[in-house]
Amino acid sequence: METKNLTRVLEILFLGLTNDPELQSVLFGLFLSMYLITVLGNLIIILAIRFDPHLHTPMYFFLSILSLADIGFSSSTIPKMLTNLWTHLKSISYAGCLTQVALFIWFGCLDSLLLAVMAYDRLVAICQPLHYTLIMNPRLCVSLLLLLLFIGLLDSLAQCLMVSQFNFCTDVEIPSFFCNTPQLLKLSCDYTSTKNIFIFLFAIVFGGLPVSGILYSYARIVSSILGIPSASGKYKAFSTCGSHLSVVCLFYGTAIGAYCSSIISDANRKVMVASVMYTMVTPMLNPFVYSLRNRDIKRALKKLVSMTA
Repeated sequence: METKNLTRVLEILFLGLTNDPELQSVLFGLFLSMYLITVLGNLIIILAIRFDPHLHTPMYFFLSILSLADIGFSSSTIPKMLTNLWTHLKSISYAGCLTQVALFIWFGCLDSLLLAVMAYDRLVAICQPLHYTLIMNPRLCVSLLLLLLFIGLLDSLAQCLMVSQFNFCTDVEIPSFFCNTPQLLKLSCDYTSTKNIFIFLFAIVFGGLPVSGILYSYARIVSSILGIPSASGKYKAFSTCGSHLSVVCLFYGTAIGAYCSSIISDANRKVMVASVMYTMVTPMLNPFVYSLRNRDIKRALKKLVSMTA
């Protein structure tokens, strides 16, 4: 049987969510609505932060970047899926597949790293409040952002290079609605445990390290909060972390579910449900989490509405 390198594969097929044309139309309407809510919700958060001087702080600077990354994360996969549902086609070109892998990894990694930096920001604000403005100065914030962009780009390029070296013995049919490294690895005819270990190492380095940073930051935060004598003081300190902690649980909970299902499970439906939760539901819910649980964002949104009225 002829072995094909991915660079020689002209077209890649997605098995998709369903083959029923009527159900595809329903899913198109549902996912289009979710995508528009994601883009609009995150844009509103960005604009609210931009036009409210009280929100020109490191925490909200990184929140605006997180909202921008969420838009990019969803846009890396959903528009192509919507196009396929509308046209009843299930294919993507080789270049399109590599582009999806690159953007999906870059924005996903950026999301993960931003959540870690935001946890560090909360650590400094609660544990060293008198030195907060000195430590989290604008120069450090910009330097951190540039570093995160570089690390995300490095992860993206490394995984794209790996994907381009995969060999396939048959036509490529991905049991999902977008290209991702674990699924392509499982379909390659030279699939080995060594390559699987490389994927696992990528997940540990670019996912595990941010998680470790978040856990360390919150361990320090909880220890500091427990030292506050008054109950009201403890509540006030912890309330500043509530929104961020909710987003962390939502992002990593769905990310771990999607990653484990793509590696372990052979049930296509389970893999696709986990992928929908990770790529669509999480970016859509993030603006609601911050707007409903954060009084500063609520005030900024009211100000933004009054400006446009």
